[in-house]
Amino acid sequence: MREKKRGSGENDAKARKFVFWQKYATFGRKECVNIDMLQENLIKIYEQSFRENRELSVLTDYFKQETFSYYDMAKEIAKLHMLFEECGIRRGDKIALIGRNNPRWVIAYVATITYGAVIVPILQDFNANDVNHIINHSESKLLFTGDNFWDEIDEGQVKIKAAFSLTDYHCIWERSGDSISKFQRNIVKNYRNRYRKGFTIDDIKYPDIPNDSVCLLNYTSGTTGFSKGVMLTINNLTGNVVFGMKQNLHFKNSHVLSFLPLAHAYGCAFDMLVPLAVGSHITLLGKIPSPKIIIEAMAVVKPSLICMVPLVIEKICRKQIFPILGKGWMKVALKVPIVDEQIYASIRKKLIGAFGGEFSQIIIGGAPLNAEIEAFLHRIKFPYTVGYGMTECAPLISYTHYTEYKPNSCGRILTPLMEVRIDSPDPQHTPGEIQVRGEHVMKGYYKNKKATAEALEPDGWLHTGDMGVVDEDGTIFIRGRCKTMLLSANGQNIYPEEIESKLNNLHCVMESLVVERDGKLVALVVPDYEQADLDGIPHSQLQEIMEQNLAELNTLVAPYERVSGIVLYPSEFEKTPKKSIKRYLYTV
Repeated sequence: MREKKRGSGENDAKARKFVFWQKYATFGRKECVNIDMLQENLIKIYEQSFRENRELSVLTDYFKQETFSYYDMAKEIAKLHMLFEECGIRRGDKIALIGRNNPRWVIAYVATITYGAVIVPILQDFNANDVNHIINHSESKLLFTGDNFWDEIDEGQVKIKAAFSLTDYHCIWERSGDSISKFQRNIVKNYRNRYRKGFTIDDIKYPDIPNDSVCLLNYTSGTTGFSKGVMLTINNLTGNVVFGMKQNLHFKNSHVLSFLPLAHAYGCAFDMLVPLAVGSHITLLGKIPSPKIIIEAMAVVKPSLICMVPLVIEKICRKQIFPILGKGWMKVALKVPIVDEQIYASIRKKLIGAFGGEFSQIIIGGAPLNAEIEAFLHRIKFPYTVGYGMTECAPLISYTHYTEYKPNSCGRILTPLMEVRIDSPDPQHTPGEIQVRGEHVMKGYYKNKKATAEALEPDGWLHTGDMGVVDEDGTIFIRGRCKTMLLSANGQNIYPEEIESKLNNLHCVMESLVVERDGKLVALVVPDYEQADLDGIPHSQLQEIMEQNLAELNTLVAPYERVSGIVLYPSEFEKTPKKSIKRYLYTV
């Protein structure tokens, strides 16, 4: 059954699907599955960048005001390479890394991959059991950790040789003896003995590591509750970095404000990997920031490009802008031609200023952008674009510069690096699963042949699990997740995310989930208590407000999408580290 579903050529509809993609595919199957097609190599890119930019600042801790130059970073990498040698680390060995964004987190990551080992970044939001499991499942030999995270790790259960602090790289713990601790205590002496004439530009030299070598093992935390170790190669990372360089997303002396978790593929690629390749200066917010702290930091750093998840800009629009636009006199003014354009221009200017005022564009990714927020940003001509990616593609699949971006899409497929097909008889109009193939696609899931076989076709096509359509130039429009799609009584496909997007725009709704209960659609809603308090609405009346919302919602959706009722939830839904709702907890 599964082989037939994937399009074996046994039915005409699926055959038409593949003919459609030939209209604009820029390279053939043989080229796409050639994992070593790229001529560039990330390790050599870094070797050149660190040499050429050695006098420039590269990493700054925003709160500690500690700054490293590219030369400083290269010296620290050299010291860590000596440590790896002392610990007996070989090419392909795993090194785990958990902690908040800070310069030494970045240096440990880069030192690992430039040594030829495999970095295992662990999201700081994982619980202790998950962290212990990932360390052991990955077979990590060493661990770099923030001091507060080490308190949560049971050294009796993990099988590492030693653990090191991200404060100053001192050895926190080692399994046997004290040779590693002693080596680290004397690291300055050992370093000077190694580089007796001083560390020079010629010493910034890294081994030749083939593009098909796995360099990153990234454990996902999806909405299904099942974490898998994604094996990513030098080639996968190189593809993302080279694309970012060619698009001029970052450039020499550009400013980066890193507030997305670097252990997640999105922040890692475009707040760290690409900037390091071109001579950018990265300022790291060392703790999980609130929108207020992010805005304050942007005024100081004035980033050249901003990568963010929808949450930040949605909160700013809902809490600061929409209440002003909803006032009586403003509503009237916005109906007057020319005046409305002046108002929108003023809002755009203030919003751009709030984000530092010097960015080329904001790239939004990691989760769907609310439709109402997007319509507003498009209306005021704000320089934003929405990209699409997943950990399994390190992460980028599609992107378009904001000047060419089509609203409600997630950009064009990255030809010639990637190609896309839709599992649908009419890929432009009828949603089907989005499948991709090319340079960014992972090698597979670590020690999980079954999951790898389910996700990857033998000829290289990756099943994304997302439903969508694609237009004639390769622009992708996502409708929802395959696993969340519901089937109505009359056979219509229902995408809960589209209903939720409308419901989340209604009064006093903070977030929602649409689920199926006894054959009917039910909305689970977390009220916006803050908004209710501001509007003087007693919490006891929220259910009445929701009944009004229900009536309005059902006028906005198709007849087969109508919701039968709303159930209030007192607290926010449980989420993954990238802030996606764990739907599986609420669908039973």
